[in-house]
Amino acid sequence: MSETTSIRTGTSASTTWARLYQAFSILTALVVLSQFITAGQLFPDGGPEAVHAAGAIVLHVVSGLAVIAAFVLWRKSAMSTRAAALPVIVFAFTFIQAAIGGRSSLAVHVPGAMILTAGVIWQLVTALRSRP
Repeated sequence: MSETTSIRTGTSASTTWARLYQAFSILTALVVLSQFITAGQLFPDGGPEAVHAAGAIVLHVVSGLAVIAAFVLWRKSAMSTRAAALPVIVFAFTFIQAAIGGRSSLAVHVPGAMILTAGVIWQLVTALRSRP
């Protein structure tokens, strides 16, 4: 099995966890998209900073749930270690982004958002490519 295939077929419990991992990966990508929308509105007139901050919390939650699902799949030998590491990296990076977020650090926060987005898209593609 190649390294790019992240989830192997298995029992119905593994299938359930694989579906959960896919769902949480989709939600993570959607929350990142909403973060882009609210961040874009921050520039003109101050925008909805509270919405953007709340979105960061939601991003922590859904990416954390993806980590849990990936961990269960990894423990069941239904996901490779390399594939299971990706949502952990994404989850950790959401906290780095939150820590450096703010108007005074946009020069770091915006490129960080691009890196986070690349990780989220990579996670989403690998999650959806596999067949639970």
